[in-house]
Amino acid sequence: MARKPTKHGPNTIALNKKARFDYFIEESLEAGLELQGWEVKSLRAGKAQLTEAYVVLRENEAWLLGAHVTPLLSASTHVEPDPTRTRRLLLHRNEIDRLTGLVERRGYTLVPLELYWSKGRAKLAVGLAKGKKQHDKRATEKERDWQIEKARALKARA
Repeated sequence: MARKPTKHGPNTIALNKKARFDYFIEESLEAGLELQGWEVKSLRAGKAQLTEAYVVLRENEAWLLGAHVTPLLSASTHVEPDPTRTRRLLLHRNEIDRLTGLVERRGYTLVPLELYWSKGRAKLAVGLAKGKKQHDKRATEKERDWQIEKARALKARA
């Protein structure tokens, strides 16, 4: 289920800005998340981070590791919240098989790009990525600086 990335609107919970700097994102797909009740409440409050998160494929399942969901103070008393627990991603079997082949044979990496709401459910945009070398990162930074300069020059002329 390939999807286009959102425009970071009101449905966005968390972004992984560093992913686009560190990796070439070749494809993006949408995955559901298996969450506990307190996690849904925290996500509704916007208390999530994806900066150190990554996706692994184990035993024909996809898992999100390192994502931090801060528990609310009003979390249930009978549940012990673990902010960085491993969460299962909900993907179709054929998607997992295809991703497994790409990751194991072609050297791709799966990185979480964005956490957002879609029709009342939390979804994760997962990017199929290749790592950037240092000179690629410098080129990306140089291109971004040039776009900013160009925008300033055009604004000054108008």
